[in-house]
Amino acid sequence: MTPNPTTQTLSAKDIGLYIHWPFCAKKCPYCDFNSHVRDSFDSAAFLQSYEAELEHQIKTLDGHQLVSIFFGGGTPSLMPADVTKAIIDRAAAVFNIHPDDIEITLEANPNSVEAAKFQAFRRAGVNRVSVGVQSFQDDALKFLGRLHGADEAIAAIKLARETFERYSFDLIYARPEQTLDAWRDELEFALNLAGDHLSLYQLTIEPGTAFYGQYHKGKFQLPNEDLAADLYQLTNEMTAAAGLTMYEISNYARPGFESLHNKGYWQGRYYVGLGPGAHGRLPSSKGCVGLMNHKKPEHWLKAVAAKGHGVKEWQEIDAKDRAEEMVLMGLRMVSGLDKTLFRTLSGYDLNDIINQDAVATLVDEGLLSDDEKGLKLTPAGLPLLDAVLRHILT
Repeated sequence: MTPNPTTQTLSAKDIGLYIHWPFCAKKCPYCDFNSHVRDSFDSAAFLQSYEAELEHQIKTLDGHQLVSIFFGGGTPSLMPADVTKAIIDRAAAVFNIHPDDIEITLEANPNSVEAAKFQAFRRAGVNRVSVGVQSFQDDALKFLGRLHGADEAIAAIKLARETFERYSFDLIYARPEQTLDAWRDELEFALNLAGDHLSLYQLTIEPGTAFYGQYHKGKFQLPNEDLAADLYQLTNEMTAAAGLTMYEISNYARPGFESLHNKGYWQGRYYVGLGPGAHGRLPSSKGCVGLMNHKKPEHWLKAVAAKGHGVKEWQEIDAKDRAEEMVLMGLRMVSGLDKTLFRTLSGYDLNDIINQDAVATLVDEGLLSDDEKGLKLTPAGLPLLDAVLRHILT
């Protein structure tokens, strides 16, 4: 299998393009993403709006190089393949690149009718697919509100393997009543199907989701902290043994097969966000502007028709705030923060952003590693990321 079509070493001028497709066949009870269930949608109107918004946002991007496109959602595999192709072709023309030279990812659900579209998406220019499997257990899939069964998930992964040069799939673990042995069996099964990338997330309860109310009413319980820690350790041991190295808290890959698009987020690079609810980070005269689009699809369409973009909120981000944001994101990666790159992207020395006394204490406790090249969490510190960040950014 071919590694990323572009180098894994990103430059300061490399950017990503995110396209949000907001529709799902059903809202999953754990999901807090901007997704909506609609009986129908006007795909032509959406294509026109994506293209208009792209033209509007690229005005500040002279000299920047597009290295990745990511179709997220929602359920992008519900998007007509001809719309996908048109967006890819337009982006390639605007940035003067060939689609084969960049990473182009599309998220997909395993439902048979969607998986059958894989060939059309590949012809459209997609060269990497990420399949939202979540589990290979039918009872777990029912609990998670998924519309597919385990057999459909397996079939979709096999089809992805046959169709795309690069593929990945997601699983959710640390589910209610899940035992260590049960997860060991399920993960072993998954690793036998996996290619060169795998995303493994512990179930979290997010405000605003159906699970949030159910959990706080005592309808189900999550594994206790000790079991969750054991599940996490087992996950890392089994993936490593299979040759998939953890490169971010929930992502595992063989060298050269990491998600280039997501690495851009974690390293704090600029990116364009198109579509309902999409976020973006763009250069501005003051350094960086953060933007967030209207979430409701109908509101976004009206805004683009009226103004050429669907942005609801613009926020100039102070240079130091931006640097702190880079710390928040960068420490998610196992490689941590490269101090030279951090200075190039933020304009600050890392030592001027973080609390040096707190760092020294955490190094002594074995949770951080700090030297002249970079700052990173140790294996013991990775599960404690949130606590570490609270200490070093105060």
